[in-house]
Amino acid sequence: LIIRDLRGYLRDSAAADILLRTDLSSTIESVLGDCCGPTSRYNTIRQQVSSYVWDHYGEFDPEPSGDPKPGSMTRVLQAALALQDLSTHAKPFVDLGCGVGRSTFELASRFETPVLGIDLHFPMLRVASGLTRDSRLRYPRRRVGMVYDRREFEVPLTKTELVDFWACDATALPFSVTSFDAAISMNLLDCVNSPMDLLHSISLALAEGGKALIASPYDWSESATAPELWLGGHSQRGDFEGASEPVLRELLNPDSAHRIPGLKLVAETDQPWHVRLHDRSYVSYVSHIVAVEKRLNPS
Repeated sequence: LIIRDLRGYLRDSAAADILLRTDLSSTIESVLGDCCGPTSRYNTIRQQVSSYVWDHYGEFDPEPSGDPKPGSMTRVLQAALALQDLSTHAKPFVDLGCGVGRSTFELASRFETPVLGIDLHFPMLRVASGLTRDSRLRYPRRRVGMVYDRREFEVPLTKTELVDFWACDATALPFSVTSFDAAISMNLLDCVNSPMDLLHSISLALAEGGKALIASPYDWSESATAPELWLGGHSQRGDFEGASEPVLRELLNPDSAHRIPGLKLVAETDQPWHVRLHDRSYVSYVSHIVAVEKRLNPS
């Protein structure tokens, strides 16, 4: 754990995340879930892990889980990689908001370079880190309400020796400046307390000529980000009529007075992203993906 506000991180329920047992039987997990209740931290964690593991690794589960099919996160990543050539690099990559780690493993396998996945969600990091040591994945997949089925199957990953996972704050990275040749941020921008700090953090982390891929569905929530820090999503009477995309473009425009120093937008696209809640419920988003370059002298 390398976190600026460690006291706050532990105070805000993270201690429960860290101490959550992983060696309990499915029966005991079920009893705990029923006793704690549907809005408890325990069940919130189980639902989040269920949704993300299903999307990242559900394609390897021999038991079908209905439609839509899992893997939309990797499709968002592939759409992002089509915008930007990351094949030339000398320094490691950083995967910001890696969740349960599929994007981190995919980057290491594809580019055969060290990739560091970071996130603040400790239970998801536990899943991701476990796959660097054991290809057997175990997780609770939500069926309905507080009912979860224990799923267990092999995940055939490669180049796992090039991957590691740390608990870090993406808006306050604990690294020397210019440490990475690429930064990837899949669907994180609208989940941090300060999107501007995230963009500044990416700029500082990238070496000159480094590249970033940033995706977001702009699903703004006051529980994650104070409304005055949203990029769009409010003030529809302004120049951008409340839209988020032109705000991000303005921040990535070297000629703008509001620019993030060093970052320049080079390409963009959209890609669907599906999140499974339970057997009969899915949420569909459209992620806006931008490819960015780090140029201290954009001209």
